Amino acid sequence: QVQLVESGGGSVQAGGSLRLSCAASGRTFSSNTMAWFRQAPGKEREFVARIWRSGGSTLYADSVKGRFTISRDNAKSTVDLQMNSLKPEDTAVYYCAAAIYYVNYDAPQYDYWGQGTQVTVSS
Repeated sequence: QVQLVESGGGSVQAGGSLRLSCAASGRTFSSNTMAWFRQAPGKEREFVARIWRSGGSTLYADSVKGRFTISRDNAKSTVDLQMNSLKPEDTAVYYCAAAIYYVNYDAPQYDYWGQGTQVTVSS
């Protein structure tokens, strides 16, 4: 089992920045993929970014490419999401997710999920 706890959410004006962090505990060595998803009110959960354990390969949703950066510290079992140039449409609950295998953007392929942290961007 892997437990994920997110932190760093909050409220910010458009154009601002936030940094989300996710701390993993438990069988963290099995988390080959770490990712962030988000869910806005009335919408489905959507992929934001993922990073692989080996080689640090990253993948981003087109909507955040160039603005968000995902990173991980394998030694500390943490994954961060630096969010710059935030837009009101980035408002959502952000979830940290972990997968045993090397996967990409498909939510059902993720094995573990955090409780989420709210990000609100005002115009």
